[in-house]
Amino acid sequence: MRRKMASLQAPDDQRALVAVDLGAESCRVSLLRWIKGKPVIQLVERFANAPREVEGGLKWDLKRIEAGLDAGLRKCAEIATEGIRSIAVDGWAVDYVRVDAQGRPLDDPFCYRDERTLKSERAVHRRCSPARLRELTGVQLLRINTLYQLYADQQQGLPEGRQWMNLPEYILSRWGGACVAEYTNATHTQLVELYKRQWCREIFQAMQFDLACAPKLVPPGTVLGKLTGPLAALPALQDTCLVAPACHDTASAIAGIPAVGNDWAYISSGTWSLVGTLVEQPRNNEGAAEENFTNLGAVGDRICFHKNVNGMWLIRQCMDAWEAAGKTWNVAELVAAAERAERPQGLLDVDDPELMLAGRMLQRINTQRARKGLEPVDESPENAPAVASLIFHSLAARYAKVLHRVAEFSGKTLKRLFIVGGASQNEFLNRLTAEATGLEVFRGSPESSTVGNFAVQLAALQGSRDAVTGAYAEQVSQWAGLFMEAMGAGK
Repeated sequence: MRRKMASLQAPDDQRALVAVDLGAESCRVSLLRWIKGKPVIQLVERFANAPREVEGGLKWDLKRIEAGLDAGLRKCAEIATEGIRSIAVDGWAVDYVRVDAQGRPLDDPFCYRDERTLKSERAVHRRCSPARLRELTGVQLLRINTLYQLYADQQQGLPEGRQWMNLPEYILSRWGGACVAEYTNATHTQLVELYKRQWCREIFQAMQFDLACAPKLVPPGTVLGKLTGPLAALPALQDTCLVAPACHDTASAIAGIPAVGNDWAYISSGTWSLVGTLVEQPRNNEGAAEENFTNLGAVGDRICFHKNVNGMWLIRQCMDAWEAAGKTWNVAELVAAAERAERPQGLLDVDDPELMLAGRMLQRINTQRARKGLEPVDESPENAPAVASLIFHSLAARYAKVLHRVAEFSGKTLKRLFIVGGASQNEFLNRLTAEATGLEVFRGSPESSTVGNFAVQLAALQGSRDAVTGAYAEQVSQWAGLFMEAMGAGK
């Protein structure tokens, strides 16, 4: 599964590293320290995160996120008396902050699940056809992509500001880093040309977007400057670099898989399930386009070739409904109960657009079942194990279908499957996935984005500045293996 790590040695500069992971359900601040020459990774701060309905739409509470991250850095500074060498931030893609001339946010950022993009999607496609967008970018057509959100801003007459930045890059800028768009994160905007790897002028012109509002594109592992502001007054943070890792959390999570060979695929399993494989060249043929696979940036000049599949969003939405009805389940209890439930009759189409929307998830599931001529599920909290079993069996079946197409489009003979992310701890779903796919399943780190974040940071700081080479990717993979072992992840 992993490389021998004996050749790796602790860096000469053994100050700590900080990895920030922005999640749609929780945000984390983690600390990597070198204790007797070995890496020790500690989760220092975790706080809940969720969008909220406010006047104007579904938005993130930016001040709350900022305060939580600042508190996490202060705790890291108290712990790491040896000093902190660098900080890097990754997070979910597509959402962004518009800033004024002083770099201050104009408003809280919209959440990608806001339904305003239902209207903007149609308008975007009138200006540039879906086929042409796909041809230019190689990115799957999803109304959550930044392209549709920016156009929704335009439709609403919202101020453009001086610049917009995706959330991780905005946080780095707020702490003193240069205003940039890290490449892996930028590809998910659906505004980057697939082969030229630059902002696509044709799309900007078609949408009447100001190209000057888009930040400079940089590769993963770019050092953006030094930490400034009040935090920099703390002794441990007085000479700290800010690094753009693979700012897209999926790209960081895949960078956290220390696999060798060309026979493996991945599922980054969380709110979404990203099902695919790494390829050296984009796959943008007719079949991949028709089935809406995507080509997103990865570390080392490679491509994350995958498809978005609905994920634990389904079960989380149901759990919220059951809690409102008076029964609170925790995930571990629900998974165990689901494993004891009878095998479901009739599976869900988990990628039904209706199941991507917030609220009324149990009703949405029954609406789909009615369309299929299936019996409705009991929506009561007492029937939660049966509903969870239905969801898990449906996800596993969908994974198998998608992975079959991954193999076909990539030309690979797949034998192994690495499951990373928070839902990798769902052993019931992992077993169902192994049975459905016939692949040998390995459970990676549930915090794989943290592993990849640290690995990219250290490879960059150790002098591997050419971040678009196989040698760079090799070093990232080696560090990821070492850090994964430090976090105790395995099969």
